[in-house]
Amino acid sequence: MNSQTLKLIGRRFFAAAMSLIFVIVTVFAITNVLPGDATDAVLGQGATPQAVAVMRHDLGLDRSVFFRFWFWLWGVLHGDFGHSLLNGLSVADAIGPRLHNSLLLAGASAAVSVPVSLFLGITSAIWKDTVYDRVVSIMTLGMVSVPEFVIATMAVYVFAVRLHLLPALADVGSVHSLRQFLSVFFMPVASLALVTLAQMVRMTRAAMADTLSAPYIEMALLKGVGPIRLILVHAIPNAIGPIVNAVALSLSSLLGGVVVIEVVFTYPGISGLMVDAVSSRDVPTVQACALVFCVTYLFLTTFADVVTILSLPRGRKA
Repeated sequence: MNSQTLKLIGRRFFAAAMSLIFVIVTVFAITNVLPGDATDAVLGQGATPQAVAVMRHDLGLDRSVFFRFWFWLWGVLHGDFGHSLLNGLSVADAIGPRLHNSLLLAGASAAVSVPVSLFLGITSAIWKDTVYDRVVSIMTLGMVSVPEFVIATMAVYVFAVRLHLLPALADVGSVHSLRQFLSVFFMPVASLALVTLAQMVRMTRAAMADTLSAPYIEMALLKGVGPIRLILVHAIPNAIGPIVNAVALSLSSLLGGVVVIEVVFTYPGISGLMVDAVSSRDVPTVQACALVFCVTYLFLTTFADVVTILSLPRGRKA
C-alpha cells in the first residue's frame, strides 16, 4: 500500500469524522424542535401549568438548549445515552435487545439478498441483452417499483389471512427451533430482501457491464483468455470496488426498510422503539435510535469507499 492510497483512506476517515459531528449536531437539533415534549404524553392535555412546570424541571427540559446539548454529547461520548423521559430507564438498556433483534432481521435479509443479487447481477452482465437479462431486468424493475409496505401487506394477506400458513405478527420470543425461526422470519425477511435485492442486482449489473466493456477485457479476449478465467481473474477483481459500493448502498437502504417492516409485522426492533418514542416525545430515546441509524449508514458508506480505494490499481500495489 503506497502513500497515496494511505492519504486517500485518511481523507475518507476524516470526512467520515466530520460527517459524524454533523450528524450528532443535526440529530440533537431536529429532536429539540419537535412540537410538544414528554410532559404532554405523561400528564395529558388536562394537566395544570404548575404540574407541567414541575415535571419539566424534574426532567431538565427547562434548561438551556446549549446546556442540554453538551450534557447529552458528554454522555454519548462515554456510551451513556441518558434515561427515558417516560419511565426513567436507561436508554442503552432499552436499545440493547431491540438493536439485537433489528440486526438479526437485517442480517438474515442480507444473507438472502446479497448472494442472490450478486449472482443475478453478474450473470445478467455476462449475458447482456439476452432473454435472461431482459427477464431479470423486468423482474427487478417491478420489485423496485413496489414499496416495502405494499409487499409486506400483501404477504400478510396471502400467507397469514388467506392461507393461514404463517403468523401475521413476528413473535421473536417464540423462536426455539429452526422451523419456528423460518416461520416467524420468512415474511419479514422476504419483504425486506426483495426490494434490497432488486436495487443490488441493477447496480451490480451496471458495474459489471462497464467492466466487461473495458479495453483490457477486449485485449484479454483477443489473447485467447477463456471465459471463466476472463470473469474470475480479469473482470470481477476490477469490478469489486463498484460492486462493494452497490452492496453497501443497497444494505444501507435496509435501514429505511426495517422501519416499515418492523411496524407492519409488530417486530420488536429498534425501529419500533423509535416510532413509539417519537409518538410519546421521548427525546433521549429518539436521539439514541436516530444516532444508531446514522452511524450504521456512515459505517457502510465509509467501508465501501475504503474498499473502492484499495481496489484501484495503485491501491493494490505494495
